[in-house]
Amino acid sequence: MPRKWILPLVVTLLAAGCRSAPKKKQLAVIPKATSHFFWVSVQAGALAAGNDFGVEILWNGPPSETDYSRQIQILDSMIARRVDGIAIAAAERKALVQPVERAVEANIPVTVFDSGLDSDKFMTFLATNNYEGGQMAARELARLTGGEGEIALLMHAPGSQSTMDREKGFEDTLAREFPKLKIVARQFGQSDRAKSRSVAENFLAGHPNLKGIFASAEPGSIGAALAVKARGLQGKVQLVTFDSSDTLIENLREGVIQTMIVQDPFRIGYEAVRTLAERLAGKIPPKRIDLSAVIVRKEDLEKPETQKLLFPDLKKIHSQ
Repeated sequence: MPRKWILPLVVTLLAAGCRSAPKKKQLAVIPKATSHFFWVSVQAGALAAGNDFGVEILWNGPPSETDYSRQIQILDSMIARRVDGIAIAAAERKALVQPVERAVEANIPVTVFDSGLDSDKFMTFLATNNYEGGQMAARELARLTGGEGEIALLMHAPGSQSTMDREKGFEDTLAREFPKLKIVARQFGQSDRAKSRSVAENFLAGHPNLKGIFASAEPGSIGAALAVKARGLQGKVQLVTFDSSDTLIENLREGVIQTMIVQDPFRIGYEAVRTLAERLAGKIPPKRIDLSAVIVRKEDLEKPETQKLLFPDLKKIHSQ
């Protein structure tokens, strides 16, 4: 072959190779935090969807659910990177409004998942129906306490829309359906297990006739379980929790927790990515997608559907 033909041929072959392997679209998935089991499961769902829909998942979130400024920094960095879509769980419903709207103004489709914000300038909002979850918790605690007596509410963190909705659903249902069940103490655990345990300890010390506690998120649920167990009050103080982890499941088996209200974080992560992948494919996803929580009691733990919900194969998914 004449030497003068070699370079043009190489250039042509390289160009053809580039065309045959187009770069994957990049979707940023930004959780409220990265440490709790809930968010690990959300990540697994997002990665599974990324694999199914042929998109690259850029997972990044703050270390703590109360670190709003760090979440905003991460969001702004993804906007500057010109990702093809963003899914974000807003850590604070007001603080994240302008950053999310900056992404929309940059023509980046945004799905808000798990926890909402005070804006409707996004493509899709996808979450557990948290108000309904709070209603479930109220009815469970009423069933466990006989519908009367003193109870406490261990709240999550100010400005977290998802948990605020749970707490409102809980309080509204008590007022409407169980007026003899009185909330005598309420306090935020600030998304911290140690602080939540201290709060629950104060509930138990200050109210010796307390019949039950509802904790509205994973850190508060673990803190409340630790406090109840430390005082030997398992079975005497009825504990209804929200979310799931190995620690909470073990406490349910031991009778420290009577009922867990459980979301499907794997599905939340998967569906959040699906909405963005559909948008990139030219489809228009729904404006709102509601998922239902599930009541899990000790007797439900060995059911196949409960096992699948509580024990997704995270290692397998993360290794893909």
